[in-house]
Amino acid sequence: MDKRSFLKTMGLAAAAITISPSAATAATSSAESQGKQVLKATALKKGDTLGIITPSSALADEEAIQKTKEVFETLGFKVKEAQNIRARYGDLAGTDDQRIADIHAMFSDPEVKGIVCIRGGTGASRLLDRLDYNLIANNPKVLLGYSDVTALLLAFYTKAGLIGFHGAVGTSTWTNKLAAAFGEQFFDNKLQQYQNPTDKGDNLIMYDNRIQTLHEGVVEGRLIGGNLTLIAGLCGSDFLPDFKDAILFVEEVEEGIERVDRMFCQLKNAGILSRIKGFIFGHCTDCKPSGGYGSLSLQNVLTDYIKPLGIPAYSGARIGHISNQFILPVGARVRMDAQKGTIQLLEQALV
Repeated sequence: MDKRSFLKTMGLAAAAITISPSAATAATSSAESQGKQVLKATALKKGDTLGIITPSSALADEEAIQKTKEVFETLGFKVKEAQNIRARYGDLAGTDDQRIADIHAMFSDPEVKGIVCIRGGTGASRLLDRLDYNLIANNPKVLLGYSDVTALLLAFYTKAGLIGFHGAVGTSTWTNKLAAAFGEQFFDNKLQQYQNPTDKGDNLIMYDNRIQTLHEGVVEGRLIGGNLTLIAGLCGSDFLPDFKDAILFVEEVEEGIERVDRMFCQLKNAGILSRIKGFIFGHCTDCKPSGGYGSLSLQNVLTDYIKPLGIPAYSGARIGHISNQFILPVGARVRMDAQKGTIQLLEQALV
């Protein structure tokens, strides 16, 4: 995944858009500092139609579409393809106009009850200043994706108040465990508790799925986050929410540790780290030290930027470019226990 090129080209200017007061399924709470209602999509049921879109990088082959359809048909849905999912513009899944048109079409289509991104990659941030956030606010629907889709999840929450879901895309490996988690979230609308597996197997101690507590404590707040590169790249734009009293979660993939350090420095200098109440680091998949004279470690970076905050914080959560990742509602209120490594929903993420 090459995220560097999009950081150089994405547009960061956009006018603030007022949410229609008639927007349906509004929660009783609000995105406090944004002055907007928090919007919740309707829970899904078997037989519903899901739309599949490619808002970021182009697909390599037809098999990605076929596998995505098979997954969600197996879960009991009808699947509707966006018009431009096979399009290509350079490394992107079509021009900006084509990808915007697909997003707008899915939100305006009354038949479509939820939207799943087939993959991430790069390019979603190019769309943010031209999306119709009134349309999205007036038609709140489930949106599921991660990695580059972080840009959409954060913008939709900031501009429309919509709670979206950071989790597996269509081309992820859909295990039975992941399918069960999907059902609990989107069919049952459970007050989920997210925690790494605790089974030690035949071992005396836990070797896999370990967490590391950076600072003990229990804290409540709105859960906001996603891919670190995307969050850092949106600093200074109108598409990041106010992180005051939020619980921030981040993950990363295929980045040198010196770049991870630079992005944490950006979050610090932008005033984000000083505003949050809690912090969760997922996985930094294939993030390797680089540099001819040695390198900081990821532990060094977390120690330098997170521990001095003195807020509840832990790393190792099953968030990121890994199998069986958590499906997290971006914008929902949660309670986080940094010693136990748990994230507990305090409100249902759907209606």
